[in-house]
Amino acid sequence: MTTYPTIPLKEIEIEERPQERLLRLGASALSDSELLAMILRSGTKGTNVLVLAKKILKEAGSLQNLAKYSLEDFVKINGIGEVKGLQLQAIIELSGRISSSTEKQPLLNSPQKIYQFLENKTIRLDIEKVWVLCLNRKNYLMNVYEITSGTATSSLIHPREIFRVAIRIGCTAIVVVHNHPSGDPSPSKADIEVAKILLKSSKIISIELLDFLIIGKKSIDPMQLGYYSFRDKNLL
Repeated sequence: MTTYPTIPLKEIEIEERPQERLLRLGASALSDSELLAMILRSGTKGTNVLVLAKKILKEAGSLQNLAKYSLEDFVKINGIGEVKGLQLQAIIELSGRISSSTEKQPLLNSPQKIYQFLENKTIRLDIEKVWVLCLNRKNYLMNVYEITSGTATSSLIHPREIFRVAIRIGCTAIVVVHNHPSGDPSPSKADIEVAKILLKSSKIISIELLDFLIIGKKSIDPMQLGYYSFRDKNLL
């Protein structure tokens, strides 16, 4: 395995530089750090881009962990500013969409299936997030989009943001999901108001709001379900 000292990239043998290896051998021959270096393009004063890439991967612990990094996580790394952080987030999101588009998409025609689909994504979150699940006519998932993070209020979960992705992808129905980090999925007053606004908007736009789901934890949920479905409660 090739190692890279902390020297300027131009002082590394040309044939051992990531770009030259990519041209000569193809992307599959490059290590994770070399591929990351190709995205970063440049390092910092005293640290070449290959060393910086290795540092990022070491701090993350794995590619899977790196895929969970927020912009704030990236900019905490010396040598990663806002622009590079945004570039990395864009690459991670794009790769995730490519991966999901090649997999058989799940049938999400019940709150239980929606909960099972998102449980692993939400179980360790300590902040609220909002997702839109775009479905086709047979309720198979077309794509899932994270809309925002924070507190689920009518000002944060705005119909414009929710339905923008639905219109763009051309889906016929959506499910809006957000998590309660406390583990109790019981709806707040804000959740109820959001559901009313989204239902009204869905009728105007003619994209069905199949469900508004709040995800918590089974062990804390009074009903032991781990979720609260507005559709099941006849609130949609």
